[in-house]
Amino acid sequence: MKIREIYEIAVRKGMAVDPRGKEGVSKELTRRKRDYEDIKESEKADFDQERLRNPYSDTRILCGNPETDVKGILTGIDMEVGEVVLADRLREKGKRIDLIISHHPEGKALAALHDVMHIQEGELYQLGVPINVAEGLMTGRIAEIERRLMPINHNRSVDAAALLGIPMMCVHTPADNLVQDFLNRYFEEHDPETVGDVVKLLKDLPEYREAVKRNAGPRVVAGKEKGSAGKIFVDMTGGTSGAKESFEKLAAVGVGTIVGMHMGEDHRKEAEKHHLNVVIAGHMASDSLGLNLFLDELARRGVEITPCSGLLRVNR
Repeated sequence: MKIREIYEIAVRKGMAVDPRGKEGVSKELTRRKRDYEDIKESEKADFDQERLRNPYSDTRILCGNPETDVKGILTGIDMEVGEVVLADRLREKGKRIDLIISHHPEGKALAALHDVMHIQEGELYQLGVPINVAEGLMTGRIAEIERRLMPINHNRSVDAAALLGIPMMCVHTPADNLVQDFLNRYFEEHDPETVGDVVKLLKDLPEYREAVKRNAGPRVVAGKEKGSAGKIFVDMTGGTSGAKESFEKLAAVGVGTIVGMHMGEDHRKEAEKHHLNVVIAGHMASDSLGLNLFLDELARRGVEITPCSGLLRVNR
């Protein structure tokens, strides 16, 4: 496979299960094309052309020739300078590493992470929150994350990879879309009655079962295990945590339990205030599940996968 093909598979798989639906994704890409046509010619040179065909700003080829053949990859949740050096060391030992794939974004993909948070507006709308309210809730939070990302040294690992001549890319929201879709279908199929049932179902999945052994498995952080689960909202995509003010709206539209990767204490307290159950499935386990659903496609095509950096690799 070529790097370009791997990148296109990631984007295509992410779009196929985007929580906004195919129509929502199509509208987003159409809007971007219209915006591009409206800007001045002098500004078009600075426009990221990938935005016209890839709705996920946090998924990009970061360095290397897209036409490079790939037979082996090193991949994990956070592929930073240490992991880049690890890739080079493995190469020295004779391991075939043609590409580094990070789940969490690096470089320009990290700098633009805030842009994918608009997905959360669509999620809230799908749950029954008016779109104008959803957009209003997210506006301030998206701006906050953009400001928070501005001073970060985004390109450290990408610079290291480029200096060592190792191509690098990241696959973030497409993998998060995959885990969200998987768990939505999983809970719908098994219809858990209690919050404890939700936790048990998660522990039946190999990534979460392995995470339990590492003391990082699913747990209830708001509500009680014997409490009714009610309507479950799987919250695992959209860049990073949304606006804590959205919890009041989620309770109002009938959500009983939130299943997420992680949640800050201020957000947890706000959810608890509105009597929402919160199950934290586990960050590395959830990211691993989403990434595995993508990596399995590469494995089927003959790519050798070397996992590291928190990736709990499971063939499905």
